[in-house]
Amino acid sequence: MNCIFCAIAAGEAPGHRVLEDESTVAFLDARPLFPGHVLVVPRLHAETLTDLPSAEVGPFFTRVQRIAGAVERGMGAAGSFVAANNRISQSVPHFHVHVVPRNHKDGLRGFFWPRGRYASDEEAAAVAARVRAALADGPQV
Repeated sequence: MNCIFCAIAAGEAPGHRVLEDESTVAFLDARPLFPGHVLVVPRLHAETLTDLPSAEVGPFFTRVQRIAGAVERGMGAAGSFVAANNRISQSVPHFHVHVVPRNHKDGLRGFFWPRGRYASDEEAAAVAARVRAALADGPQV
């Protein structure tokens, strides 16, 4: 496997680490939106959030929570943007969470994608029903 995030986690590739423990490594993004933009990755190679074992999700996001607070405090930020892609727009196929320091009027405009509305309450109800059905049929964690 040739995964740059696995290499950084293993110490085989450089990265400006801000946290590392037995399950997680967090390091500065090489192409940050703003200084202090951190990527949080599980040491275990998992391509997406759904590939990460259930037992590791909670502990992983506890580290994401710690990093979000540290980024805000360390960068003197008013808040943070915390996001993850799942395959689409995921430049490295190793699950990771972006923690980006944010301030009012920093130039980052909301979400990076166009938003819309459902055409009707009926359409929204049908979409909600599809997701509920998938929850019932999918793995129970």
